Amino acid sequence: MVAVVSDAGPLIHLFQIGKLSLLKRIFGVVFVIEKVKVEVFDEGLRLGCIDARAVGEALTNGWLRVEPISENLAESAGKLAQGENISGADAETLLLAVEKKGELLVDEKLLSNLAKMYRLKVWSTWTLLLESLSQDYIKLHELESVVDELGKSKFGLNSKQTKELLDEPNLLKSTKVRNKKKMDFCEILLR
Repeated sequence: MVAVVSDAGPLIHLFQIGKLSLLKRIFGVVFVIEKVKVEVFDEGLRLGCIDARAVGEALTNGWLRVEPISENLAESAGKLAQGENISGADAETLLLAVEKKGELLVDEKLLSNLAKMYRLKVWSTWTLLLESLSQDYIKLHELESVVDELGKSKFGLNSKQTKELLDEPNLLKSTKVRNKKKMDFCEILLR
């Protein structure tokens, strides 16, 4: 199985909607850097976010794993962060995915575009949810609920994007290029 490295955003969004376990079902194991773990778990607990416990359980159960980074990777990440004006955590996450020859789970457009420059396959919260729908891990009404809950408040989806997202399951059923469609759809949401 291909290694998947996640940024903090998708983890936060998925545990906010009670769908963090979809990561295990789709990918088996997901890697994060220490800084991402601190952001989504340690800080979540400190702030009293009940949802952070789901991340703690995933860490305890071993399907969400903190991957240490080497000094060389940390040094390269520092240069990348400065050169591309991204956070050190984002740079480390990206370069860990590159090092593992894996895939990246991220919701930020800039980081997604950089990952594509490194020829990484990029997943987002939305493409993960669409994949979950296509594999019958969630139902259409759950996707609709998520669009209401996350789409408008966290992602600022406009009515056109919302319609396109909710129409996507019908397109997926009617085409043989389902995986390409799901990944291309990410571009619509990142506009």
